Amino acid sequence: MGKKSDWEKIVITKDIWLPGVFFALLVRWCVAAYPYSGYKTPPMYGDFEAQRHWQEITLHTPISTWYRNTTHNDLNYWGLDYPPLTAYHSYLLAVVAEWLYPESVRLFASRGYENEDHKLFMRWTVFLCDIYFYVTATICLCIDTERIKPKDEKNVFKRTDIATALFLLYPGIILIDHGHFQYNCVSLGLFMWAVFYIVAIENDILASSCFILALNYKQMELYHSLPFFFYLLRKCFINVPPRRKLYHVVSEFNKLAIVVVCSFIIIWCPFLRSWDNVTQVVYRLFPLKRGVFEDKVSNVWCFINVFIKLKSFYSNEKMAKICLITTAFAVLPSCMDLFFRINKKKFILSLINVSLAFFLFSFQVHEKTILLVAIPVALHLPEDPYMCFWFLLVSNFSMLPLLLKDGLLIPFISTSFIYLGVYNIALKLSLPSAGLFTFLNANRVYKTIQKNKSHNSVFLKLVSLYFFVSLLGMFVLTLCIVLVKPPKNLPDLFPLLISVYSCSHFLLFFLYFNYQQFCIPKCLPELPKLKTK
Repeated sequence: MGKKSDWEKIVITKDIWLPGVFFALLVRWCVAAYPYSGYKTPPMYGDFEAQRHWQEITLHTPISTWYRNTTHNDLNYWGLDYPPLTAYHSYLLAVVAEWLYPESVRLFASRGYENEDHKLFMRWTVFLCDIYFYVTATICLCIDTERIKPKDEKNVFKRTDIATALFLLYPGIILIDHGHFQYNCVSLGLFMWAVFYIVAIENDILASSCFILALNYKQMELYHSLPFFFYLLRKCFINVPPRRKLYHVVSEFNKLAIVVVCSFIIIWCPFLRSWDNVTQVVYRLFPLKRGVFEDKVSNVWCFINVFIKLKSFYSNEKMAKICLITTAFAVLPSCMDLFFRINKKKFILSLINVSLAFFLFSFQVHEKTILLVAIPVALHLPEDPYMCFWFLLVSNFSMLPLLLKDGLLIPFISTSFIYLGVYNIALKLSLPSAGLFTFLNANRVYKTIQKNKSHNSVFLKLVSLYFFVSLLGMFVLTLCIVLVKPPKNLPDLFPLLISVYSCSHFLLFFLYFNYQQFCIPKCLPELPKLKTK
């Protein structure tokens, strides 16, 4: 028998991560027992009804009218506003739904359809998609994290079981997908597979394919597009043979370009019969008429709007240009640093910085899009467990007003305490003397990464104090929004306070993670060298 690879050893010897995976799936199913978005709230209901309605539309109307306002497709009632892969997914689910519960997808007659059996069917579709796309990608990424860990490094957060549990138990995606009801697990799962093919397999073709699929499932994956673009573009110039520089660069670039273009053509093929069809789909994907924001979002524009009513001073078109310019300036440093000083750790940090810049400064941001930042942060957690864990807590807290609308207070509290408990278990495994509140102490947490180094700096003590104050503020605001009745003239007082409070954190995290990226030196030990004659 041949010698086992690092992957095989970890998969065989670290089967302890299986209970963590099953526990994470159990938590998902428990959250799914609670109400969903728009439950018993006519006339528009909520995201659950939107997903069901898309099944109805894709099943009973021609593909050319899926994104058009017709007598059979009223775009004002949950019109399709995601890319074609979401529509194809809805159609496949509709075929199954018509076979099991035909009344749930009848044209017009099924609007507002609420049935427990159908709810169970819809919950199962999310659950299976989560396992197929998101959970599998998480396990592979966490196995790779331990595979590349140096032998002398005792970082408990890089153990497959701990990393997998902390990743899969992140409350944000559980509450949004299995509580509120969405299919973020599909696009985020495809995104994670793309990351996996870059950091573990180093297969740029598969990475590009997976990311194009993710982007064509949800257009918000544009948040991650620039790090992928600059990383893959820069790799075209790495280890170029001296005698064939131009040929090598053009050849590598053309391979990626062909994959991207062909993938788009295949996915958009039914809409390519006329330019009008394409523009109609694009118009639905990027609706400027909605304004810079709708609800209380934890981004800069909602923060500024507290003091200056932006919608009174600027038109949607003007505001869109301001957002575009601001976002471009915010993402430029991270992208340029990734391009000129490329390595894999910078790639993950650039995903964090660019997606957070998009969330903070771009046009028409929703509360749920913080998940696009949270997932790259979860990828970085083994490298920086203290700050990443803090960010993940704040990101989950920022969605509290949305979760309360759906009646998900108990799942919010429960999943948060479970996540905190697993994090404490990880600390206990590394530091036997760790107590219940060790997670507040930055010095002790960073000792789990570098046990031989002392961490008693004044800076880390100040960070620990700020973390404590931050948690206290989140706790007080949670009590206020649940128990305190706001003034009649300020009905949205507490959601607004939560958005402003979270935004202030995200701005500091944005500065911190950018600083972290620029502190990493230029090195490329992971990239293979080409053999030249």
